[in-house]
Amino acid sequence: MDEKRRTFLETLLTTPSPSGFEVPGQRVWVEYVSEFADEVRTDEYGNAVAVVEGDGPELAFAGHADQIGFIVAGIDDDGFIRIDRIGGTDRTVTKGQHVVIHADDGTVNGVVGQRAIHLRDTEDDEFDDIVEQHVDIGVESEEEAAELVDVGDPITYTPTVEDLRGTRLAGPGIDNRVGTWVAAEALRRAAERDADATVYAVSTVQEELGLQGAKMVGFDLDPDAIVAIDVTHAMDSPDVDGEKRFSDLTIDLGGGPVVARGSANHPEVVAAVREAADEAGVPVQLQAAGIYTGTDADAFFTARGGTPSLNLGLPNRYMHTPVEVIDTDDLDASADLLAEFAVRASDRDGFEVDI
Repeated sequence: MDEKRRTFLETLLTTPSPSGFEVPGQRVWVEYVSEFADEVRTDEYGNAVAVVEGDGPELAFAGHADQIGFIVAGIDDDGFIRIDRIGGTDRTVTKGQHVVIHADDGTVNGVVGQRAIHLRDTEDDEFDDIVEQHVDIGVESEEEAAELVDVGDPITYTPTVEDLRGTRLAGPGIDNRVGTWVAAEALRRAAERDADATVYAVSTVQEELGLQGAKMVGFDLDPDAIVAIDVTHAMDSPDVDGEKRFSDLTIDLGGGPVVARGSANHPEVVAAVREAADEAGVPVQLQAAGIYTGTDADAFFTARGGTPSLNLGLPNRYMHTPVEVIDTDDLDASADLLAEFAVRASDRDGFEVDI
């Protein structure tokens, strides 16, 4: 990954974008795609769409901009912040973490309190629900805290990006700004390769709250096919339950993008993407999705009476924790694969199944 693409990725990852409060992150994304898109537009809730016009079929590549987090639910008499979830926040990893409250007048640093091991009976340790946890911002009264934060302010883990060995990096909120990075880069690379198709890159909002942004975009946009790019579970680390680690089903970090099959994943789009992978020399991994994908594809594929859709996965370890881990080679490979898909799809009339 060259320096400019890496800078874009790091800026996305270090710009907090909790569900319902995605504007700062969307501004970063829009600024980047505006350099090469023919048009960029946003809607009332902040979904962003960039397009490079062509004469062939219309293809869309979409990632979701939002991340899980917390929200200020109240302030107690001593100035401690009571919290609730934004999205699927994992109560087992929250305590003892640095967080940032995103108030109207600026950011406020805090920590999620954790009783010291010396002061508790570890034999009876249980994981408190998020609503039973609190954020300490260092004040001593409700009045002092209320001068800094309001009920409804979003909270995220302190945004960091840490390089691990090789091409791997770790941090919170990787789910799913890496998908929006791939969507933007696939658009840019398709344009570089003079794809005849009209290609859209999409950055949706509120996926973590029930695919809400995709429902909005799916109603408004009417492409011939759409690929939802999202993280998926890498199954190659020791923490994965042994029963879920089958030699023929393992998804490996660094093993390439993951093509889902079944349910929302349209067989013609699946076949076309796999053929593009062969042509581009991009290794892909396969994943079964017999009932649903758990991604924006589940909203896109029923839009406007049915839009051929695919979920393309990006392997991710430790999802929904402050230390998600991905391999940037998987991101580059995914962008190259989708660009090749756009080039090869330029001569297609559509993706209908043959009955």
